[in-house]
Amino acid sequence: MRAIVVDERKNLAVEEVPTPTPAPGEVLIRVAAAGINRGDVMQRQGLYPPPPGISDIMGLEISGTVVALGPDVAGPALGDEVCALIAGGGYAEYAVAPASQLLPVPAGVTLIDSAALPEVASTVWSTIVTDAGLQAGDLLLVHGGGSGIGTHAIQVAKALGARVAVTVGSEAKAQRCRDLGADIVINYRNQDFAAELAGQVDVILDIMGGSYLSRNIDALAVGGRLVIIGMQGGFTGEANVGALIGKRARIIGLNVRNRPLTGPGSKAEIVAAVVADEWPLIERGLIRPIISAKLPLADADKGQALLESKDSVGKVLLLLDGS
Repeated sequence: MRAIVVDERKNLAVEEVPTPTPAPGEVLIRVAAAGINRGDVMQRQGLYPPPPGISDIMGLEISGTVVALGPDVAGPALGDEVCALIAGGGYAEYAVAPASQLLPVPAGVTLIDSAALPEVASTVWSTIVTDAGLQAGDLLLVHGGGSGIGTHAIQVAKALGARVAVTVGSEAKAQRCRDLGADIVINYRNQDFAAELAGQVDVILDIMGGSYLSRNIDALAVGGRLVIIGMQGGFTGEANVGALIGKRARIIGLNVRNRPLTGPGSKAEIVAAVVADEWPLIERGLIRPIISAKLPLADADKGQALLESKDSVGKVLLLLDGS
């Protein structure tokens, strides 16, 4: 099969590699589209290696058709059109996925576009809803409002009746966030979100990490929850522990990729919650995939560059058919 590989200079190229075989509990999917995520870029840079036993081919979410079943698979059938959350292997013509991490293509969403959903939906729902307990009337602050995670989080929060503030770096991204329902838009290039929102925010979804830690605590309300899912601003930061205690606030560090397959807090548990609770919101039209570009597989390098540019809002997809 064709797949994207990374050479010693960290360049991306299409090469022929063996087609994977589904292990017990897995299915083989003929990939229609694969989502590009920042985790892929970090893996390419050597900063985010795949978990043990997982393909070193990049790609954390796909859509496509089930073409083979591994042993002990119950539920999925050959020919099913699905999207899937995976730990690697998506930038390829075929990929394996645990059967417990398959999601049906939501009504009203195309098979191709559904590839933009599994990673962001699993990340957003498990962080701001399951772990941080976002409720109607809360104020959510999303850093990187124009990103795939950000555009999805805005929609989830609004569907749940919460208010949303975002930080962005351009007016174009600011307007897209307003169009999606953001109530407060802060351009981090000339505004200080901590000063604008001091003591008001119930939940923060943070991709920056160390450099934003102190100001995130300043922005939190009493009982606020800071959920850190990225480290684009560094691995370490200083925190005013007194302020944290005084606000009875919590700092939560989370990711999805390295969670166990099954059991409490597992990927299977997250996927089940997303299908049960978020998929109906998508099918009602309250949430939709936000896609900046669709590119052929051979343009994976261009896709990753676009994802990191100021011009991208939402997700970038790689298309397998005819690429």
